Amino acid sequence: MKKPYALKSEALNQAVQKLIEQAGGGQESDLLAQMVTTVLKLQDEQVDRGDLKILNTTLKELRWAFRLYRPYRFTRKVCIFGSARTKKPQPAYQAAKEFGRLMADSNWMVVTGGAGGVMGAGNEGAGRDHSFGANIILPFEQSPNPVVAGDRKLINFRYFFTRKLIFVKESDAICLFPGGFGTLDEGFEVLTLVQTGKMMPRPIVMVEPKGGSYWRSWLRFVMKSILGGKMIDRADLNLFQIVKTPEEAHDLIVNFYENYHSMRFVGEDLVIRIKKKLGSKRLEQINRSFKDILVKGEIKPSTALMSEFNEPDIAHLHRLVLQFNRRSYGRLRQLVDVINRIG
Repeated sequence: MKKPYALKSEALNQAVQKLIEQAGGGQESDLLAQMVTTVLKLQDEQVDRGDLKILNTTLKELRWAFRLYRPYRFTRKVCIFGSARTKKPQPAYQAAKEFGRLMADSNWMVVTGGAGGVMGAGNEGAGRDHSFGANIILPFEQSPNPVVAGDRKLINFRYFFTRKLIFVKESDAICLFPGGFGTLDEGFEVLTLVQTGKMMPRPIVMVEPKGGSYWRSWLRFVMKSILGGKMIDRADLNLFQIVKTPEEAHDLIVNFYENYHSMRFVGEDLVIRIKKKLGSKRLEQINRSFKDILVKGEIKPSTALMSEFNEPDIAHLHRLVLQFNRRSYGRLRQLVDVINRIG
């Protein structure tokens, strides 16, 4: 005989499935059914109202953000971080403004926290049409800047973690200017995510405005205390670059996608998508130089794999397939640079 809770679970699953079908079903109906079931099961777990409010707000914020960014899925975007307290006459403000303009001129869109200071400068340089704002609701400092205020591409987040998720999910590059705790938090967050493979490699560029020493001082700390204490590998230093001008930042970001397009794991394989096919001699060079990042075998050319059927828009791209050790992400970042140089 089935236990009572098993009967209840079976009945719940059937009811949810019927509800999903009545709502129109769809290709992802299995995941939607799991989500609805999970929410309904919270009632049996005596979750208090405060926790339910957190879950409810989180889901609403992410649903709205996904809908907002969906039309711009194939447009490259860079996130700009920096102090909200930076004033217009300061070099960091002017550099962020120029960087935003350069990225917009290259048909990139700019994503900022939507407030003033460096964020406002980045949006000002890019212009309203090329700007997103991901504002955090705070009692101070975070009023939307004039460029994104009232624009449909502005979202006001209640929680930092949902805001961070959107920054990471929607960005193709990160550009950091001098800032406070929030800037350092975002910088270390993206470095951690790339270092651990939770986010695929992308440009992480730190701009040192004229006359400043912010990032050089930060680098001394990293070299002495973090690398010196053997808390990271030397190859992890490849995950970021420090530059002096917005032009350098722009060039590093745009050139990162010169030949490289994207990458994803398919089972045990890492699939790197590239625009131009590599010749056999150049592929041999790569295999010699990067054999240390392989679990076994070698880096091989390929067409789109069967498991990539859900991405028809990039089926035409060439592939490099390898069994990556899922540890050496600093070296993987170097591999992208080599692919771009010899592509």
